[in-house]
Amino acid sequence: MIGWDVGGAHLKACLLVDGQVQDVAQWVCPLWQGLQHLEDGLAQARARWPQTQDAQHAVTMTGEMTDLFADRADGVQRIAALLEAQWPGRVRLYAGPGQWVAPVQAGAAWPEIASANWRATAQHVAQRHGRGLLVDIGSTTTDLIAFDGGELLGHSLSDRDRLASGELVYQGVVRTPLCALVQRIALQGQALNVMNEFFATAADVYRLTGELDPDHDLHPAADGAAKTPAATRARLARMVGCDVRDASDADWLAFARTWREAQLALIATELARVLDAHRLGLRGAAVVAAGAGAFLLPDLLQRLPERFGAAEGVKLDYGQDVASIGRGDRYDALLRGARLCAPSVAVAALFAQAQKKNQKERV
Repeated sequence: MIGWDVGGAHLKACLLVDGQVQDVAQWVCPLWQGLQHLEDGLAQARARWPQTQDAQHAVTMTGEMTDLFADRADGVQRIAALLEAQWPGRVRLYAGPGQWVAPVQAGAAWPEIASANWRATAQHVAQRHGRGLLVDIGSTTTDLIAFDGGELLGHSLSDRDRLASGELVYQGVVRTPLCALVQRIALQGQALNVMNEFFATAADVYRLTGELDPDHDLHPAADGAAKTPAATRARLARMVGCDVRDASDADWLAFARTWREAQLALIATELARVLDAHRLGLRGAAVVAAGAGAFLLPDLLQRLPERFGAAEGVKLDYGQDVASIGRGDRYDALLRGARLCAPSVAVAALFAQAQKKNQKERV
């Protein structure tokens, strides 16, 4: 079984054998530049996993949102058609709990298929931990999904409704332009207006703080230059009309941490909205971290008001506490991969469960 998460910026995949994660991978896939980038990613997957041709393929996606397509329905259908051409009869699209759609049906079911990767991850988490919260901080977006009794809370299914509810926050630790965080920020004690230019991204912040895994830092920098500390400082400096020489290395590190705090504050505000909407306290609840920005979870929870009881929540990791990974030499690498590529792991696991259930019912 191979689970796929076809995004607008990355292609993520999980190889599942006998219910256990055997491998996880991510490839750069700037889909807005053309479908050939998805084809290139699939070719790399076939080279990595020779068994791809004989596997079953479970798919979720967000790439239909890119401006390559006329609209989301067009995107869902064209992505589905491309995958079906690769593996005829072996592809099923995730359309919500218990719903698996053949590519030929993608046109009719596109609203359920579009941008449902968060739902697959949350469904998988809720199966394992009956009450709590999924915090999936990715390269581009953050999903904040509450669940109880093994079921997802709330009725927001579309991106539009999730943007309204706060369950979808367009903040990530790699691709987010820094000018999307705040309009005014302090450097060396001086408050400065931010330049609304694509001079730097969140990757520059977390690269300088040392928190961003280099394996997750796959996209070109805003200026197309190097990702060295010096080049990273230069991009941060441009955000407030400065050059690197205008401050010390320690000042630029402090500046990066100020941007970090601004992003945490934005996500924490939306998280509080979600918890309030569902009247969900976190005392004794499972709080599951996933995504490239999972490292932010402890600090994020510290910024919640005390009424949520976040300090008494049970902090868990998707790779370690949800995904099924066999012990072995590659355990740590697979754990990190499952955390990063959680939706691809989730759709593989959920589809495997569905197939097993169907087999039992036929017997």
